[in-house]
Amino acid sequence: MTLPISVISVSGTPAECGAAYGAAAAPLIAANVRLYLRRFHDQAGLDATAVRAAGAEFRRASTAVHPRVAAMLDAVAEGAGAGVEELYALNGRTELIYGQRRDGGCTSIGVLDTHTTSGNTLLGQNWDWHPAQREAMIVLQTRDERGFEVITLAEAGMLAKAGLNSAGLGVCLNMLGSDRDGPGEGVVPYHVLLRAVLEADHLGGALRVAARTPRGASLNLLLGQAGEAGRYGGEVIDVEVVPGDLGVLHPVDGFITHANHIETPLPVHDRQRDFGGASFFRGARARRLLSDRIAGRKADEDDLEAVFRDHGGYPMAICRHVDERDEPLEQAETVYSVLLDLDERRFGLAEGPPCGNKYGFTRLGIS
Repeated sequence: MTLPISVISVSGTPAECGAAYGAAAAPLIAANVRLYLRRFHDQAGLDATAVRAAGAEFRRASTAVHPRVAAMLDAVAEGAGAGVEELYALNGRTELIYGQRRDGGCTSIGVLDTHTTSGNTLLGQNWDWHPAQREAMIVLQTRDERGFEVITLAEAGMLAKAGLNSAGLGVCLNMLGSDRDGPGEGVVPYHVLLRAVLEADHLGGALRVAARTPRGASLNLLLGQAGEAGRYGGEVIDVEVVPGDLGVLHPVDGFITHANHIETPLPVHDRQRDFGGASFFRGARARRLLSDRIAGRKADEDDLEAVFRDHGGYPMAICRHVDERDEPLEQAETVYSVLLDLDERRFGLAEGPPCGNKYGFTRLGIS
């Protein structure tokens, strides 16, 4: 089965990749910018002037810290005929609506190669967000001038979300919230940081990016890298990053699960505690469900798919469905579900909620 979403494949320098992406996705990017401008106004009280000012600061910080990513994003704006400041604000949407989202979604799982039937390192996640966002999503596949490849789910006009690269490095993510969050001088947007992580060709390099990038949003990065057959195995690590600090979690019994609250002893106030919600059971339930399924054996992709389709706690389940009682801007469901086989450089995607849809797969390689 092919992927259930448009794939935009581009190649060349960062600027060439960005320009081709922007041109190919111009209508979707324009629609997504309009959507978020309304959200910035309705959720954070930001008018267009304030949004552009924030975008200009995001651009300055991104260019200073991650110039190749910034060159790509500048070119996306040019190729799409979009305002560059608005596009940087789009990539900084998490920072600009910080504290407004009361029950951020996403449930992530990582399994070491020693604990899978294929002997491959697996990552996956459900990405939960407003259902209207489904119409503004693409899969972006890039090959740069050095031959380095990345494939990632992305909101139109953004450069990354969950994905993997040709070095066998992958990332899944969960939104977190802390009392340190918010836009500010020198802050690199959440989604620029994600792209920079995916541009790393080894796990240590990805962790350097996560640690060293000045940030204004708290997020969880579930990172993994494939091993090399006959030489060494793969690795999985979970990193909770907040402005100015980070915490680390390692696999237990061969795997890690995570939702949207902080699990390491970081010296911050976890905003999820102010709002409550499904995060407080989703990560633990995913661990229990997977552990029960693989008792006495190893895990495969079917096991991860089954967990991502779980309805315990419906509608705010791992497989999340819209609760019509929520305010319109607070409504959420699993928009897409992602599966990554890092050894095979294999990217899988199901339209959400995944309980009613199959996963399609593709491998890295641009014709």
